[in-house]
Amino acid sequence: MVDINASVLDNLKAVAKAKNKDIEDVVATVLNRPRHEHIIAQLRDAGARIKLINDGDVAGAINTAFDTTGVDILFGSGGAPEGVIAAVALKSLGGEIQGKLLPQNDAELERCKKMGIDVNKVLLMEDFVRGDDAIFAATGVTDGELLKGVQFKGSYGSTHSVVMRAKSGTVRFIEGQHSLKKKPHLVMK
Repeated sequence: MVDINASVLDNLKAVAKAKNKDIEDVVATVLNRPRHEHIIAQLRDAGARIKLINDGDVAGAINTAFDTTGVDILFGSGGAPEGVIAAVALKSLGGEIQGKLLPQNDAELERCKKMGIDVNKVLLMEDFVRGDDAIFAATGVTDGELLKGVQFKGSYGSTHSVVMRAKSGTVRFIEGQHSLKKKPHLVMK
């Protein structure tokens, strides 16, 4: 079982076992930031495959739940709002998430204390998303593993979106065609 308090190596072993893979075949996504250099080094030492992303930690998390993306696990820290958004999608997909609050300064730490929040508590799926009355929706802006970015073809623009419902586990991919003649404010010059 994956555990946020366990080492990178132990978590890689857990994922490899669950997916019946060798560690060398596990693909770990990491947001390419200086704060993650120690994680990247541990992944390299373990021999895992690393997919560095420059942004898109929500997509990075969601990609772990789709076999077609080839991603097995996401390591590292990101924003709290992004964690909640990713959790809604993961809950819809039957995935899991673990997190901890990481106050960035004394003011944030004090705010957490005033709110009665234990910053050392491991947050699990139900802490992020209570119940199953949750819906996730996203539209690709640039191309990614899961969604295509916006494309312009003559007088039309096309979008690729996904909508997920936690209650039913339904996932819908939607391709939209948009007449730019009827949306002149969207036309790029």
